[in-house]
Amino acid sequence: MATCLESRTADHEMNFEKAEVHVATSLREGADLRLKVAANCGRQIVEAARLISDCLAAGGKLLLFGNGGSAADAQHLAAEFVGRFVVERPGLAAIALTTDSSILTAVANDYGFERVFARQIEALARPGDVAIGISTSGNSANVLAAMKQAANQNLKTIGLSGKDGGLLPRASNVCVIVPAANTARIQECHIAIGHIWCELVEFD
Repeated sequence: MATCLESRTADHEMNFEKAEVHVATSLREGADLRLKVAANCGRQIVEAARLISDCLAAGGKLLLFGNGGSAADAQHLAAEFVGRFVVERPGLAAIALTTDSSILTAVANDYGFERVFARQIEALARPGDVAIGISTSGNSANVLAAMKQAANQNLKTIGLSGKDGGLLPRASNVCVIVPAANTARIQECHIAIGHIWCELVEFD
């Protein structure tokens, strides 16, 4: 008869095997989705990169925003442009509108959370800048409000969305829609697309 310890060890080994299967499945899902994005979204990715490159070449700036993981993506990409991605070159103007806790909380308190990005666009944006709104659902109210504000101020607008795109494509000059329902897989593609933008801008 197996001891309690032996039983726990067998259960652990079984769980480890299940975990390995899960790892392989998740990585395959991510790889398959990237191939789908490559097949279906290449033109939109390049069009967005051209808007970004033209903006920066003309002395404009990028304004990036999103919620949660998309806020982290906005900050990550702003850092790649201001710092460098691969090539040593002058810093490129990019601001994540997700980082100033005083502005975010003041605007949310006085005007509502829906306005936290739109108010910053109103204050910081100039014609010729590019607004990049990131929302895995495409329906984040504060992202959509900021995109509308950006259009009203003659900015070009780029959306990064997922699922069926939501409302974000209608609010964007160019929108890249990752065709998936899994939020994590969408976010993985969003940051990959952002890295491709960095590559295209640096090697333009």
